[in-house]
Amino acid sequence: MQRRHMTERPWWKTQAEQLGFVFHTMYGQPYWDETACWQFGLREIEEGIDQPAAELHGMCLSLVDRVVEDERLLRRLAIPERFFDLIRRSWRDREPALYGRFDLAYDGRGPAKLLEYNADTPTSLYETAFFQWLWLEEAIQAGQVPADADQFNRVQECLIEGLASLGVPPGWPMHFAAAAGSAEDRGTVRYLEDCALQAGLIPRYLDIEQIGIDTQGQFTGLEGEAITHLFKLYPWEWLLREDYAAHLDGADTRFTEPPWKAILSNKGILPLLWEMFEGHPNLLPAYFEDEAQGRAMLDARYVRKPLLSREGANVTILDLDQEEETAEGPYGAEGHVLQLYARLPEVEGNHMVVGAWIVNGEACGMGLREDKSRITRDLSRFVPHIILE
Repeated sequence: MQRRHMTERPWWKTQAEQLGFVFHTMYGQPYWDETACWQFGLREIEEGIDQPAAELHGMCLSLVDRVVEDERLLRRLAIPERFFDLIRRSWRDREPALYGRFDLAYDGRGPAKLLEYNADTPTSLYETAFFQWLWLEEAIQAGQVPADADQFNRVQECLIEGLASLGVPPGWPMHFAAAAGSAEDRGTVRYLEDCALQAGLIPRYLDIEQIGIDTQGQFTGLEGEAITHLFKLYPWEWLLREDYAAHLDGADTRFTEPPWKAILSNKGILPLLWEMFEGHPNLLPAYFEDEAQGRAMLDARYVRKPLLSREGANVTILDLDQEEETAEGPYGAEGHVLQLYARLPEVEGNHMVVGAWIVNGEACGMGLREDKSRITRDLSRFVPHIILE
């Protein structure tokens, strides 16, 4: 496992914009970064990332099975009580999930450590599944990497297979929605719409704010049509607090991701997983902030995370209870967890996090993010990878 310097393709920005990757640069800062790549051996991928991600996925499903039957734990995760039955029924009905992304600390030497699970609305999907694969093909053609270089990347195939297995009849419309105004969210959803077309579905897009309610309390699209299947790049913790959330329980809409993902998209799963699988090599010790066991972390370096934080917001790294680094944001009122600090691989001041994708129930690929900070945020750079023996 090593970080390699690379030469940028002169045409990549034009290519990205032609292909709809318009968020390759955000707020004047590079997001896509091909001045470097990370090289892995096949064994590092198979044993260090692929197998642990698959095992973590199974552990998370076992956790949902436990949490839905325990109202104390649902409250612990700050889930509104009026939606307990919605979430419980969604799980008991085995409503299908499409995707999620584990963020892992992995240095190629010790076991990968779970930092968090982006189980509901993970982004960096298009750049993982499509654009870094395109980069690999052209890097091989240019002789920048050997002809036998590969990637851990079956994400697009699994997305198409997963969309085809959501229960939407072939040739039937499926609605896609995201919050208005985010180029990254719109780009992610546009890519999923293209995958849906390849899966034989008819995608229809609307902003999340444009979803309507008819006189029977059913969700409707731009032309008043019923929304029977909806992919929403919009977090469940926000959706459950919207005015129209009162209609969720009686709606005939099938959601992707399903309501039970409200459990796994919560950082409260970190202490719950540790409680269920204490000592597992891919887990870090973690506790709710108000637990007595968590106070023992105050004698070590640890990370304080809000239950519902996104993109690193309000995450703080502390050493001996003294703040070392923090990211601003609007979260924290819902409570916090404490997690033992895991050192990220660092080369030339770049800290790297592995994003391991679970799509259609399969560990199928990864995307890497780098930052000068030890806290990965929304503008952390995406760096491609290769596999070489």
